[in-house]
Amino acid sequence: MVDKQRILIVDDDNNIAELISLYLVKECYETLIVNDGESALEQITEFGPDLMLLDIMLPGIDGYEVCRRVRTTSELPIIMLSAKGETFDKVLGLQLGADDYIEKPFDSKEMVARVKAVLRRSASKPAAVPAQENSDIDAVSYPDLIINLTNYSVTYKGRTIEMPPKELELLYFLASSPNRVYTREQLLDRIWGYEYSGDTRTVDVHIKRIREKIGDHEKWRISTIWGKGYKFETT
Repeated sequence: MVDKQRILIVDDDNNIAELISLYLVKECYETLIVNDGESALEQITEFGPDLMLLDIMLPGIDGYEVCRRVRTTSELPIIMLSAKGETFDKVLGLQLGADDYIEKPFDSKEMVARVKAVLRRSASKPAAVPAQENSDIDAVSYPDLIINLTNYSVTYKGRTIEMPPKELELLYFLASSPNRVYTREQLLDRIWGYEYSGDTRTVDVHIKRIREKIGDHEKWRISTIWGKGYKFETT
């Protein structure tokens, strides 16, 4: 018998949390509801979820801070939920490492579809193993830059650069096909694993954050192709 995937639902509105749980249980997921950030952090260890649906407005520790703390130690898939529809709120959630952002009120079918998509994408990630135990290292390198998808690390000018999984995967994907132009829609589909129904500026946000961390190099750079998208340009 296949174990059910576990989803941790974090929302201080128990009516909404119960409704989310109902839809997910119908899809054969196991769910657990908590109503505050501190309990969410505790249940990540105790419940061992495969994904967390995380409301932003929580008593005590808010959803942003929960996401930030989780990302210091874990790549647990996180979908943020919020009645806040401002671009700033979405951007902040993505910058902190959230995998997706759903605005309330949401369509139940879309919510379930996004959960399934994020879980599929998470399951397809290569396991991070020590290099000495695996000779098949999945990495690309350029002068002063190494992007290692096997252990999810980026080394720039000899030092390790901290990058959330989405930023690293986006950088790796572009660098794996130098000088090839990808549209924002193509990058969303490839990195997020499905046709993203939200704002394509999600890609712009991640590119901006990558550029802030590694900048341009005389031998390579991430170039913006106006009206098209982006490419990893080499000289």
